[in-house]
Amino acid sequence: MREFIVEADGGSRGNPGPAGYGSVVIDATTGETLVEEAEYIGVATNNVAEYRGLIVGLRAAHTLDPVARIHVRMDSKLVVEQMSGRWKIKHPDMKPLAAEAGSVFPVGQVTYEWIPREKNKHADRLANQAMDDGGAAASQGRGELRDQPPPAATVTKTDKTDVRAARNVAAPSPGWAPADMGAPATFVLLRHGETPLTPQKRFSGSGGTNPSLSPVGQDQAARAATALAARGTIQHILASPLTRTRETAAAVADRLGLDVTIEEGLRETDFGAWEGLTFGEVRERYPDDLTTWLADPTAQPTGGGESFAATATRIAATRDKLIAAYAGRTVLLVTHVTPIKTFVQLALGAPPESLFRMELSAASLSAVAYYADGNASVRLFNDTSHLR
Repeated sequence: MREFIVEADGGSRGNPGPAGYGSVVIDATTGETLVEEAEYIGVATNNVAEYRGLIVGLRAAHTLDPVARIHVRMDSKLVVEQMSGRWKIKHPDMKPLAAEAGSVFPVGQVTYEWIPREKNKHADRLANQAMDDGGAAASQGRGELRDQPPPAATVTKTDKTDVRAARNVAAPSPGWAPADMGAPATFVLLRHGETPLTPQKRFSGSGGTNPSLSPVGQDQAARAATALAARGTIQHILASPLTRTRETAAAVADRLGLDVTIEEGLRETDFGAWEGLTFGEVRERYPDDLTTWLADPTAQPTGGGESFAATATRIAATRDKLIAAYAGRTVLLVTHVTPIKTFVQLALGAPPESLFRMELSAASLSAVAYYADGNASVRLFNDTSHLR
């Protein structure tokens, strides 16, 4: 019996917005790519695009051999868990898509595996190419983004096109911001530079070895400092108490001539017994705990670490304190992956699982503005242009 690997992905620039999918069918024995599929599908959500990619990949595999065993690999936790039967399908748009995907092959002939996005590059590239080609054609005649109100809450797969779009809506215009709202408190969020653990993708939180920046990380911090100096907007610098963030903040502060204030609320999540381990090592040693943690934001890592729900509560309290202290000011917050993703998640009103849908690079810049009426505007996410 033949065995195929189906890798699929989908994305939406706007969620909903211009969307596309990519699917790849691979011979599991030889590793040969047998089929590539990609299509721009118009305006849709990330999840719809992901399901469409899955359906097309399964159909392509069925055409090759309807009795083959299929192993699906996707970086969408939602699709993998729903199709595996571990998560309920609540959204009405997802139910018919899941049913369609489940009807291509008999039950038991298809297995599902979640993989990190970096291991799904082939399908991701096809999906982004579909969005690039179709979105460019669809956008003709729309006019300048700066004349439009900011988009609704979005969590999308970020690439260079998304970063350029984020820059286009970076400044609020009189067309949508009431004149009496006043200047916002703007938090520029800088993730620290690389440590020796970063390229190995090891859990590195508040409870680990507290590593320093590597030489690569020191260079990244210097580049971030140069970029922020060129912008000339930073008025204050706050940093997490951990060594890697303090060192990154110090590089920026030296360049800008500012002091650094340590803010305990900006520390990284404590990953308990998982500190220093790769995702694969955690999955091998603590499979049940990891599965629960991925599905439940209140679940703690093994050994009494901090849950994502607890992190969100801490970040929300820190956010509110800083908004009150720095109203109308632009503040650089030098912090970590989980706090930055949580700032963005809370600003967008996105569900907790959105944390798994964001890619955040070392020394990247993001920005969120907070207005007096309680509204927030995500202005930038995962900008790494200063590192190239």
